[in-house]
Amino acid sequence: MLADRAITILHKWVQSESLRRHCYAVADCMKHFAQLRGADADLWEAVGLLHDMDYERHPNHEQSSSEGHPFVGVTWLREQGWSEEFSRAILSHADYAGVARETPLERTLYAVDELSGFVVAVARVRPTKSIHDVDVVSVKKKMKDKAFARAVNREDIVRGAAELAMPLDDVITNVITALSADAERLGLAGTAR
Repeated sequence: MLADRAITILHKWVQSESLRRHCYAVADCMKHFAQLRGADADLWEAVGLLHDMDYERHPNHEQSSSEGHPFVGVTWLREQGWSEEFSRAILSHADYAGVARETPLERTLYAVDELSGFVVAVARVRPTKSIHDVDVVSVKKKMKDKAFARAVNREDIVRGAAELAMPLDDVITNVITALSADAERLGLAGTAR
C-alpha cells in the first residue's frame, strides 16, 4: 500500500507534530475525494501524506521556482522510484513551481491543502475544540474575518473549489466530513460536553 509507505517516509522526514497533523488532514481529504470520484484512494492519500514532506527541512519562504519545498521532496521521491503522476501532483500544489494542475488528483490536492488547515483552525477555536461542531456557515464566517488564520490565503481556497468545478460549500462540507472521520488522530475529537 502506497499510503503505508508514505506514512513511514513522512515520519522520517517530519518531526513537527503540527506539520504531521496537517499532512494527515490533507491525506484524509484526498482519500475522501478519491472515493467520491471512484479514483485510486491509496494513491491520493499517499500524495496528501507526502505533499509537504520537505517543508520542515526546506521551507522555501522565498518561493524559489527550483529550490527548497516541494522540489527537494519530489527529487527524493523520483530517486526512490515514485511515479511521475505522484511527483507532478506534489509540484502542482505550489503555484510557484510552475506546474499546471491538469488532473483531478492535482486539482484536489490544491483545493484541500489550504482549506483543510483552515477548517482545522476553525475547529480549534470552537468551545468544544471539536471538528464535529464545525459547519459550512462557521467556516465561511471565519473566512470573512481577515485576522483569523491570516496565513491562510482565502483566494487559494476559492480558486481550489473553482478548479474542481465544485461549489465552495460542497468542498467545505466534504473536507469537514473527511476530517471528522479521523478526529482522534487529528486532535479534533473535542472536549467532553
